[in-house]
Parts: sequence; structure tokens; C-alpha cells
Amino acid sequence: MTRKIVSLGVGLALFLAGCTMIPEYSRPAAPVSEQWPQGPAYQEEPSASTRPLAADLRWRDFFTDGPLKQIIDTALQNNRDLRVAALNVERARAYYRIQRYELLPRVDAAGSAYKERVPADLSSSGSAVTVEEYRAELGVSAWELDFFGRIRSLSQSALQEYFATEQARRSAQILLVSEVANTYLTFAADRENLQLAQSTLESQQAAYNLIRRRFEVGLSSELDLRQVQTRVETARVDVARFTEQVARDVNALNLLVGSTVPADLAPQPLSTLAPLRALSPGTSSEVLLQRPDILRAESLLKSANANIGAARAAFFPRISLTTAIGTASSDLSGLFESGSGTWMFSPRIAMPIFDPRTWSALRVTKVDREIAVAQYEGAIQSAFREVADTLAQRGTIGDRMTAQQSLVDATLATYRISTARYEKGTDIYLNVLDAQRSLYAAQQGLIATRLIDFANQVRLYAVLGGGGK
Repeated sequence: MTRKIVSLGVGLALFLAGCTMIPEYSRPAAPVSEQWPQGPAYQEEPSASTRPLAADLRWRDFFTDGPLKQIIDTALQNNRDLRVAALNVERARAYYRIQRYELLPRVDAAGSAYKERVPADLSSSGSAVTVEEYRAELGVSAWELDFFGRIRSLSQSALQEYFATEQARRSAQILLVSEVANTYLTFAADRENLQLAQSTLESQQAAYNLIRRRFEVGLSSELDLRQVQTRVETARVDVARFTEQVARDVNALNLLVGSTVPADLAPQPLSTLAPLRALSPGTSSEVLLQRPDILRAESLLKSANANIGAARAAFFPRISLTTAIGTASSDLSGLFESGSGTWMFSPRIAMPIFDPRTWSALRVTKVDREIAVAQYEGAIQSAFREVADTLAQRGTIGDRMTAQQSLVDATLATYRISTARYEKGTDIYLNVLDAQRSLYAAQQGLIATRLIDFANQVRLYAVLGGGGK
């Protein structure tokens, strides 16, 4: 009889557990344009439509530089922030399982012994007696039958929070990959700047030695000597500055990677690095919906929506069941003898009559959902701007690179002409110094422009949702 009742209760609970009071979820419309911005800054390359989407491209296929790929792979294994994000996923998964298992009964085994001496004046027989009782039971204690979906709603909320934590881990991985790549590229740029400063110092030192000899024999003025000396000291300052910056880059890269980066993995100059894999931004801004941060915001929205179901269920009765089956005897030796069986079946129903807190709790869950909607829409708007800004830079970086290279070529020619004119005695050395200063600045500008180009490609890959695989 007891087994039939328990089985009926379990079956009924499992049947009704699929019924919840969670409002039907519908994804909010994206509060951004369906198409990417258009205009002079957004110059789409003719072959863009044939390129892969960032979300479909693994980071190992996007980055083509061998040392960089080794460094990123090491960072994904050792970085502490990413490790914390992964542990948060495990924690959220365990919490979801705890909430989910609330749907199932908790079966406990219990044994008890009771022995009491009753004095004669309290005994019904008029003489002192010793009362003994021994029990061994297997039962369920206060198992809530989820008729109205309260536990199911909380379980769904915990599941969505687990999904949100997983998307947060993906976002952390994308951020780590892009940060490692940008630090590596900055390292390469600073090393190239250091080499440029060192070569400039050597040439300036040679010019200073030449001018000093000419000054000693009366062929150059002291003004020429002091002017070239200022250029020597300026180059020396730049060498010290970029030496420090290269050391800072190494420290930053070691922190991101979580261990010391081997010296043989140091980057080559930017001008010699292999180009990154070309990407397509897609024909519609709908690709943003697959970004991990937006998926995380949507999961939190679904979690808030599920909490409304739990708040609604609080207005209805809670039905719980306590049951046990076992044996009992006044003698320990007779505990498992025939006829010592015992059972207990105790359902309980609690009907809320007056509790104004439930209405406030329901209001809180609805406001939480509205907050989650606003945060979801805000995440989409921020993502749209990030992509639009990156595309605007992508559309103009080619012209900047061409113009900067032309500037370097022009200043180099000017420097050569000025040097030749000075050596022939038809020009003053100040013009040589000005040309050399302009050439040095133009070469530094070209390195900076190359860095912007590489960094823009990395950022485009990240803001379009790549790098999480």
C-alpha cells in the first residue's frame, strides 16, 4: 500500500513538474540598425564577402605568426583570470545541480534506540518498569511536490545563470587572446622603434664626429657642432626610453601568459610579421547576437524571467510529503522479526492566506526582468558601436598607411639631397638636421601606423565574436 502511494506521488510530481508559471520568453528586438554604417569611412573591400566570419574562425587560423600562436596557447593554459572564469563556470554548474535536485526526494536511512525506566507511582501496573524501543527506517522527509512549478522555475533560473557564466568565460578568453596579441604587437613595435633609435644614434654620432673634426680644422662652425650634438643626445634619450618600454612589454606579456615567455619567442619587427587572416564583418548586424557578452546578457534576462514563475508560484499552496517504512520492536533482537514492520505516510499542505511580501517579491522579479532587458539592449548597442568604430578605422587605415609610406619616402629623399648639398658646401647643416628630424619622425609614424593596422584587425576579430574557440 505504502509503495503504491509513494509511487503515485512521485509519478504525479514528475508529471506536474513540467508545468511552471514562467512567462513566455520572447527575445527583445535589437535596438540598432540591421546594417552596418555606410559612408566615406566605411570602405568595404571587394573580396570581403568571400571571407570567413570571425565567429566561424578559430584563433589558431586567424593568427598566422608561429611564436604568437605558441604564446597565446600558453596564456590560455596559465592565465589566472581565465582560470578563475573557468572555476566560476564549475561553481555555477554545481549550483544548478543543487537547485535541480530539489525536484527529487531525499531518501534517508535512520536508526534509533529508546530506553526509559518508569517508576512505580507513574506506571500503570503499579510497579517499576523499563520501556525499550528500537527502530530502523527508510524514508523521505518534507519532500515538496512541485505542483505549481516553483522549484522548476528556480531550477530554470539557475540553469540560465550557468549559461551566463559560461558565456562570461568565453568573453574572458576572447579578451585574453586579443590582449596577448596586442601586447605582442606592441612589443614588436617598440623593438622596432628601439632599433630605429639605435641606428639613428649611430648615424648621429658619426655625423657629430665628422662635424667635430671639421670644426677643429675650421671648416664648420660651433653652431653646427652644437646642433648635431643635440640630435645625438635626443637619440640617446630615445634609446633609453624604448629600452625601458621593451622591458615593460616583456613584463606585461609575462603577466598575461602566466609564466616567463622564452626569449626565442620574441617578435620580429612589425614590417616582417605575417599578415593576419582577412575577415568579413557580415552583411547584417545580426552577427552581434552571437557575441558571448550578448549571449550572457540574454541568459541573465531568461534567468530573471524564470524568477517571475517562482514568485507567482508563491501565491499557491505548497504540498510536501513525509513518509517512512521500517521495523520497530521493544527488543533489539526482535527488530527484524516477522510482524515488526511499520510505516508512516504524512502529507502536508500549506496555503498562503495573507502575506503581503509575496506581492512585493513578484514586483521585484518583474522589475529585475525590465532591468535585464535594458542591460541586454545596452550590450547590443555597445557592441554595435565597437564594431562600427573598428570598421571605420579599418576603412581608412589603408589610406593612412599609403600616405605614411609616401611621407617616409619623401623625407628620405629630402634628407639625402640636403646631405649632398651640405657636403658640396651649397647648404647649411641646419637643413640637414631638419631633414633628418623629419625622417626620424616619419619612420616612427610608419611603425605606429603599422601597429594601428595590426591592432585594428585583432580588435575587429574580437568585437565580432571571434577568439573563443
